[in-house]
Amino acid sequence: MPQIFKFGSYWVYFWTNEGKPVEPVHVHISKGNPSANATKVWITSTGKCYLCHNNSRIPTHTLHNLMRLIETQSDTVIQKWIEYFGEAHYYC
Repeated sequence: MPQIFKFGSYWVYFWTNEGKPVEPVHVHISKGNPSANATKVWITSTGKCYLCHNNSRIPTHTLHNLMRLIETQSDTVIQKWIEYFGEAHYYC
């Protein structure tokens, strides 16, 4: 799993197999090691975040802080996505 960054005990990362064609740009968030039930957040072409689902059951306040952090780092996230997957499509 390519780790993008950590925020306290939360990992923000990509799954290595995002299908063919590659899904729109998004990250997964989990507390501790990556898990199959991780929270999923879409990143838009303007760098905003949309919650796809909160399967990790991250507390609302913490999740909002994580999403704000992801938005401030969205250029880096998108750049790493393109470096890793070779292309980028957006949810919206």
